[in-house]
Order: sequence, then structure tokens, then C-alpha cells
Amino acid sequence: MTDSGAARPSAEAIDLAARLTAGAVDVLPEGQLARQLDLARPLRVKFGVDPTSPDIHLGHCVVLTKLRAFQDAGHTVVLIVGDFTARVGDPSGRDATRPVLSADEVAANAGTYQEQAFSVLDRERTELRRNSEWLDLGTEELFDIVRRFTVARLLERDDFKRRMAAEQPISTLELLYPVLQGYDSVAVEADVELGATDQRFNLLFARDVQESFGLAPQSILTTPILVGTDGTRKMSKSYGNYVGVTDPPEEMFGKLMSIPDDAMAQYSLLLLGVELDPERHPGDAKRDLARRITDRFHGEGAGAAAEARFDRVHVAREAPEEVRVIDIAPGPNGDVHLPALIAAEFDLSSSEARRLIKQGGVKLDGEPVPASTLDIEARQLGGKVLQVGKRRFVRIAGG
Repeated sequence: MTDSGAARPSAEAIDLAARLTAGAVDVLPEGQLARQLDLARPLRVKFGVDPTSPDIHLGHCVVLTKLRAFQDAGHTVVLIVGDFTARVGDPSGRDATRPVLSADEVAANAGTYQEQAFSVLDRERTELRRNSEWLDLGTEELFDIVRRFTVARLLERDDFKRRMAAEQPISTLELLYPVLQGYDSVAVEADVELGATDQRFNLLFARDVQESFGLAPQSILTTPILVGTDGTRKMSKSYGNYVGVTDPPEEMFGKLMSIPDDAMAQYSLLLLGVELDPERHPGDAKRDLARRITDRFHGEGAGAAAEARFDRVHVAREAPEEVRVIDIAPGPNGDVHLPALIAAEFDLSSSEARRLIKQGGVKLDGEPVPASTLDIEARQLGGKVLQVGKRRFVRIAGG
């Protein structure tokens, strides 16, 4: 990998760097990316992800959108699926969302993750790698890597500093994790690495790893962590505030319409790459965002169709024109147990279904089901539309 040097970059490179880094938190070292953009070759832009779950949401797409911008500028994205590091789970054991996975689970997650990532990335400009290619090391190779770095340097990570001060334990595996992640940058000869702000230390540490192997250190770019649809916590499936890239169009549109107005500026910049017009009505801006994101993942026109359905259900308070029809199987006494029906049709647990009924979140032909009603005569259900929450409907056959 050729060193970018310290020459002053061209005006064109400075302008491109400004566009590629719009909305970023860190772009380090200062000025290096612009100098790299003046090199007479495509840059190798690295992004690594541990496939700890099968699906991705719009929070993941913040970095993916930035990567696509690099691709559109003619550069190569090196997408590293951390099939080796994912087997570790969360090295600290403190994150329940990062369980230790089997090799089969990692392989299955990696397959769906990369396919979903290609809904944003250009396949032709993506080099797909798995870090098991180079991290399944022998003892001698591992020792050669880890002897290059001091514990003091690794303990500079903010999280480690806090836990040391609080006299909380830090495992040896945790100390190794940044070293292994940094070695990914050596293996793929990365020029640039992208990640969320919580990866800042690891991305910078990878520069040390590269230099120790005689390579020019990468520049880094960190992106903000997208707030969830609740407007407070980071987007996460475990928090229930996420928009999945495989969500049905109507559900995706509806979730995006629920974003608080004060989160719109972040969504617009990080997902669409445009500054929010402060003069525009928040509702109009939100509808435009929801249409464009829905089109992105479901094809041209999907956003407009989802919007029409949204208006019919949430503005006109009518059931959607097209509703899936289901058959029901009454019990011996002719009743249908509503929580069981809801659980079966909407992929919920029976306890979640009971909670929704109690909270007035279940309706029949637009009328809330009484909180105490768990069993209903089958003949009273025939032909009616069962609504669960704001966006899920089925029509019950019969009537």
C-alpha cells in the first residue's frame, strides 16, 4: 500500500472529501483522506461487521450509506464478515445482545446479513471477505502479532479506563479483540476504515497494527449512532425501536412516520445524505423520507403505495383495501381464544397478545376489543377485520 504522503491535495480531492465525510463525527488524521483521494488508484475502504444477528436495520445502514458514497466515487469497499470474531460473542460478557454463537449460526447470519447489505452496496464494487481466512492462527503466528503491542496502549480505550478506575475486571480476550480487528486492516491492506463512534479506539488502533507490519496507516471515519424511532435510545431490535430493511413496505413506512420531529435532521443527513430544510413542514419532510427509504428497499413506487395505505388506515381510519384472509378453527365450545389466534397470525407470544388486548391495541372492524375479552364466539368473528397495533390486519373468513 502506497503512503499518501503529505503533499497538499487538489481542490477536487478536498471537495470530494468534504462530500464523503458530511455528517461524520471523526475524520482522522486531519487532511489524510483528501490526500488519499488524489492517489492514482481506487482506495480500499474497509468495513467489518460481526454477524451476531441475521437481520440489519437502518442503524446499520448509516455506515453502509457512507460506503456506497465511496463506491459511487469509484472506490472499492472491502466488507469483512467477522465470522471468526463473531464466535467470541461479547468478550466482556456484559452484552446480552452479543451471545456466543455456534459456527452454523454465524454462517447462517453471515449469509442473510451480506445479502441485505447489498440492498445498499454495489456488488460490483464490493470485495467480500471473512476474517476466518486470516485469523484462524497457529500459536506462533498469534504470538508474533500480540508481542507488538503493550497492555498500557490497549488500556487507553475509554471503556477500559472507566472499568479500571471502578476496579471492574477486564478479560484477556477483551484486550486481544482490538488487536485481531486491527489485523483485519493488515490482511486486506485497508486505506480507509469506517465505523460507528463506539468503534473509534479500535479503528485508530488498527493504524498501529498496520504500522507494525510496515504498512501505511489507514485513515478513519466514524459515523453517529442513529437514534431509534423512540427518539431517545440507539436503534436496536432488542429495544423494539428499529426499522428493519426487510420490514414489509407498509410497516417500514409507518415506523418512519413515527419518528419524532427532532430526530428528522439526523435521519435525513445520515440516511439520505441531505441537510434537512428547516423551512419545510416536518410532516412533509417525514413523508418524503419514508417514501424514499421504502423505495430504496422495496423498489420504485413502493413508498407511494405504502403512503396511500398509511393514509387510509391512519388518516381516514379505514382498513386497508387488501387484507390477508385467514380461516379460524373454533374450539369444542365454538369459541376462539384470541391471544392464541393473534400469536399464530402475527408472530407474537400469547403474553404479548394479552398485553395488547388489555391496552386496547386489538380491534375488530375498528372497535377495540374489551380488555377482559380473551375468548370470542367464532360466529362473531366471521367476515371481520382483526387489527393488532397500528399496522397489522387480517380478515377472518366467513360471515
